[in-house]
Order: sequence, then C-alpha cells, then structure tokens
Amino acid sequence: MTLTQRLGCALLALVSPMSQAQGGLAVGDVLSTAATQVAHVQQAVFIDLTRAGERLVAVGERGLIALSDDQGQGWRQAVVPVSVSLTAVQFADAQHGWAVGHGGVILATRDGGESWQVQLNGIQAAQLQLDAARNELADATDVNAAQERIQTAERLLAEGPDKPFFALAFIDAQHGLVVGAYGLAVRTDDGGATWSSVVGRIDNPAGLHLYAVTHQGNDWFLAGEQGYLARSTDAGRSFQTLDSPYPGTFYTLVSEPEGALVVAGLKGHAFISYDHGARFEPMPVPVPVSFSGAIPLKEGGVLLANQGGMLFRTTREGALKPFGKPLNLPVSSVVQAADGSLVVAGFTGLSRLSLHDIPEAE
Repeated sequence: MTLTQRLGCALLALVSPMSQAQGGLAVGDVLSTAATQVAHVQQAVFIDLTRAGERLVAVGERGLIALSDDQGQGWRQAVVPVSVSLTAVQFADAQHGWAVGHGGVILATRDGGESWQVQLNGIQAAQLQLDAARNELADATDVNAAQERIQTAERLLAEGPDKPFFALAFIDAQHGLVVGAYGLAVRTDDGGATWSSVVGRIDNPAGLHLYAVTHQGNDWFLAGEQGYLARSTDAGRSFQTLDSPYPGTFYTLVSEPEGALVVAGLKGHAFISYDHGARFEPMPVPVPVSFSGAIPLKEGGVLLANQGGMLFRTTREGALKPFGKPLNLPVSSVVQAADGSLVVAGFTGLSRLSLHDIPEAE
C-alpha cells in the first residue's frame, strides 16, 4: 500500500461522517478515543486486510476494524480503543494478531480480532528509539552517526506521536517486526509485551520511509521509498541495503510459495528475485499505475493489485500476466479467503470477488 493511498485515506477521513463527529481531535486525543461505531461498515474506507484462520480482518480509517466469518460476504465492526487510521494488519495464527497505524500505534488481539489492546504508541516508540540511541553511543564506532541518531530521536519525541507505522511481519505469536515513516522500526520477541527499537541496526542513514517487510526463512527484507531495499540474515535483528533495480518507491513486498521474492511499487514497476535479493529481474506491465498490494496465492504464484483496480499474476517464467479485467474500483489491499475467493479493500469499502466470476482479460 502506498503513502499516497494512506494520505488519501486520511484526507477522505476528514470529510467522512465519522471524522466529522471526531473533528478537531489532536493525535493524542485519538490515541485515547475509541473508534466510533458506524452504519454500513463494509462501505467505509479500508486500507489493509488479512486472514485470521478462516476469518477475514480489515483495518482502515479512524480506527475501523471489521470482521467477516463468511468469506467476505458480510462484515461486523470490532470495538477498538483508538480512532487513528490503521494502515496494516497481520495474524500469526487464528487468535493472535496485530494492527498498526498512525500515531505510532500498535494494537494486539488474542481472540481473533474480537477485542484489541494498545501495546505501543508514538510517544513510547520515540522514547524506545532515544533509549536505544543513547545506549549505542558508548560502543559506537561512528560517534557522529550515533549522536545524529540521538538528535533525531529527541526531535521525534518532541514532535509527539505523529509518525505512522506502515507495515508489520510476525513469524509466530512471539516474534515480529513493525516499520514505518522516517525509518522507524521496532521488534518484539515476547508477543508485544515489550518492544525494542532496531533503527540503529538498519542501514538507512537517510531515514527513508519503510513501507513493506517480509521474510523467507531466516532472511528478512525491507522495502521503501526511493528504491530502498534491505536484507537481514540474522532473523531481522540487523539489515544491510541491497542493490536496487529501481530508484522509485516500493510499496509492496511478498515471498512466493516457491521461494522467489517479489517487490513492486511506483508507476507499475515490479521485480522478482530468485536468489534472496542478490539480483532482481524486471516484470514489465503495460500500464504505469502504482502497485498497492500483493499476496501469495494458494494455487501458486503471486497476485498483485494496482491503484487502478487491475490485477496481475506471476507466471512460472517470472513475468506478470493480467488476471481478469480491471475491477474499476480503487484497491489498497487484497486477500484470498479460505474458499479461494478474493476480497479487496479500498476507498469504496470491501468487495468480494469469486474467482469464477472474474472475467478473463481480453
């Protein structure tokens, strides 16, 4: 999902009925104000969605979280303790899940999304970064860089909880990584009971926004603005930059079931790597529309969606082939339900697409 989309969601939120009801609230207020219950939740603005076992979970503007237990045909709203826009959601299993978003918020659930608790907010995230930067100063080989990290963390803390998280990845119910704006990154090894900053262990001196994170076995990968790509070979504890095939921003990053790594983003640029990011090969598409989401399919390969509602599927030859006709609706995220159908999220809400009902591209 793109920064443009996330900002667009925030702008749309300003004119939505729910936003008007909460207009004028500062970031600190919305971090302590529960999301408003809305009518026709399926038609609200949603940014990301995922599976929790057989259940589907979608997150969106002003703290909206919606649940579906019938493959995306019907939705109901969960009670959420914050009303900031949520940008990403993932479950480690049917019960344990996390959602992240604006205000540096991290929410957790242990009951499949029925209830959510705040595990971290932007003030706490900035304090974690400051504490880590100060601790690293004593052993730093580059003192100037370490002092710059302290100054950056002090500025983040002074500015308040206005920096969003954009993406997350959990390998199980205990171990996960969350990344976001200005290179913010925190990890947990105890299910979110405690979090630690890993900003100082990510090779990202410019503080580029990080929009996507995924893993392949012990290797973890990051993607972000200005073609940023990085890999960790120590289970996500430190990252080194990779040679990027493109200087534009990447918004989505996913591992194929067969082991390939797919990264895509601005103006329809997509690439595939078969050697854990050492080299990326282009996958050209005929339209310069930014990719907004990608998922591995249970049938094999990866499905990519762009902002214009066009779907593409990877082939065995490492190319992208149109998958059905354009949906004619904006798409920010896509997920495959347990029955094989596709469910998409976006500015116009949540829509279910049976694979049998998707018309073939001409």
